[in-house]
Amino acid sequence: MIKKQRLMLLAMSALLLGACTPTGEATEEVIESESVETIVETESQEEESSSQESEASEESETEAAVSSESVASTESEPAEEKQASISHDGYTLIEVDGGDLSGYRQANVVVDIGFGDREYWAYTNEYGQLVRVVANEIVVQDDSSEPVNSNGRYYGDEAKVPGTEDSNLDEGHIIADSLGGVANAYNITPQDSVLNRHGDQAYMERTIQQAGGATNFEAIITYPNTTTQIPSHYKYTYTVNGNQVVDEFDNINPDEYNKEQGLTGGSESSSSTESSEPESAAPSTPAGGDVSSVDTNGNGNVTIKEAKAAGYSMPIKSDHWLYQYMDDRDNDGLVGE
Repeated sequence: MIKKQRLMLLAMSALLLGACTPTGEATEEVIESESVETIVETESQEEESSSQESEASEESETEAAVSSESVASTESEPAEEKQASISHDGYTLIEVDGGDLSGYRQANVVVDIGFGDREYWAYTNEYGQLVRVVANEIVVQDDSSEPVNSNGRYYGDEAKVPGTEDSNLDEGHIIADSLGGVANAYNITPQDSVLNRHGDQAYMERTIQQAGGATNFEAIITYPNTTTQIPSHYKYTYTVNGNQVVDEFDNINPDEYNKEQGLTGGSESSSSTESSEPESAAPSTPAGGDVSSVDTNGNGNVTIKEAKAAGYSMPIKSDHWLYQYMDDRDNDGLVGE
């Protein structure tokens, strides 16, 4: 009986063992299957995430590139606007060589007539007449660093504006060489020679030069008609040493005008005008002086630079003892005017 019970127990144990073994393997297979599926899903999710990140990165780079192009475009616009803004109230900006001797002017243009880096703006009207010159600052000539000739001029001659062929009219600068003006037609008008050399024009130039420059400079030039290039009137406005100066005068011989008005006694006008010149420009030694003290290079000629270095003010007149040693190229009796 006992043996039968043992046999039955053994049989049941065998059955139990047989039943348990497949279940364990199946469980392991299920676990492994789930693990594989989990890995696959994880890898899939990582790939999707990586793809999304890549797309986002590409979109970001694209946006950055577009933004960069936009910024570059925005930054380039002000430069274009700046160039376009140099219109000078509707006038066409052109460039003309400072030593151009042609007397022709274009109509409705603006030209820089300042020598070197100076900015002096000259305007013409629809008839090619020079009607306005402006400058924020007048910078006087520096003959120690600028290329000037022995007469203190940047160029050997001035533009031949119609009218300057008249012996009574000079090729008059609106802004003189001594103040940094060039010699082309946009800075030259036919001007009465006495007015230009000894009158209000000369006084204005000398005032600015002796002050060391000026600011807020404006010249208004008017004409009797639309066909001539000879002005009838000038008006200058400028500031020196903090004081505004307004000077107006007609393009006439001031000596003749004063004589007609009974304001002078003939030649007294010239004497009065000459006496207003700087003292050092008058003969300091009537009988002559020691030219070797002025002629530093010993060549027998005295330049404006040498005369200034010796303490003489410009202009040097024909009655000054130094005049005979200097080059009065335009034969007007003045050197360095």
